Amino acid sequence: MDTEAQPTQRDRSCPPGTPGARGRSRFAFPARLAERVPGGRLTLALFACLAFLYLLSAFVVRPFEIPSGSMEPGLRVGDRVLVNKFAYRFGARPDRGDVVVFDGTGYFGHADYVKRVVGVAGDHVVCCDREGRIEVNGRPVDETAFLYPGDSASAAPFDVVVPDGRLFLLGDHRARSSDSRDHLGSPGGGMIPVGNVVGRADWIVWPYGHWTRIERPGAYAHVTAAEAAHG
Repeated sequence: MDTEAQPTQRDRSCPPGTPGARGRSRFAFPARLAERVPGGRLTLALFACLAFLYLLSAFVVRPFEIPSGSMEPGLRVGDRVLVNKFAYRFGARPDRGDVVVFDGTGYFGHADYVKRVVGVAGDHVVCCDREGRIEVNGRPVDETAFLYPGDSASAAPFDVVVPDGRLFLLGDHRARSSDSRDHLGSPGGGMIPVGNVVGRADWIVWPYGHWTRIERPGAYAHVTAAEAAHG
């Protein structure tokens, strides 16, 4: 008699209390729930996907459609970008050159906008120097890599110091952009609170032919921090 085979056959039944029975019990509730929901497992899977997409949009990334030509040539009307909502969490802050999406309520208008960060807290931003360039903390910024061809740095001169916790923002298509320059006399002086920033625009994802990563330009890399410049 093969005495080794007998306990093996009994194990296949997985009586209550065995590890196999506990493994199956983990799936018992979803299975019972699927039986009660119209559409069964397909409906549950659909709800799970929707919940995942909601959480992704609320806390990680958010799609944003470019509404105007104010950021041409880099961002065109109708382009869809992915906004990284994690970029400025855990102590990180927007930096000069970043393209950000922000809530303009109370400052620009009741809508979300996309602009480029030109000045951060403490920065002295002036336009223009003798060569028609913006200066940040006394350093000229060569914007030719992203400025719309034929546009000047600004048709109207300005001389501002960015308050703590605020940002000075400009569009790349200066001739078609309503930005911090146009709101210097408005509440907040055209400077957007850092807390109003939704996130950093990191990728153009639609249309497919425009797919690319939005890089921070090197034009601001040589700008000295405000504290050092003032010191």
